[in-house]
Amino acid sequence: MPARRALAAMSFEDALQELEEIVRSLEGGKGSLAQAIADYERGAALRQHCERKLAEAEAKVQAIVEGPGGPTLRDVE
Repeated sequence: MPARRALAAMSFEDALQELEEIVRSLEGGKGSLAQAIADYERGAALRQHCERKLAEAEAKVQAIVEGPGGPTLRDVE
């Protein structure tokens, strides 16, 4: 598996791809127990990161307001 990037710098798509690779690896059961535990921990962190990214996207979608010039986004922070 390639070097692991910092979660904060990862896009949703990149995090999801790495998570899918970890799941395939764990399902294959071909690593050591220590590697499986490390992969599981990384997978849990990636899942949380993806959930945060989805929550941020949902908040932005919910922030769409109808204005006189059409739909706009209100500030979401």
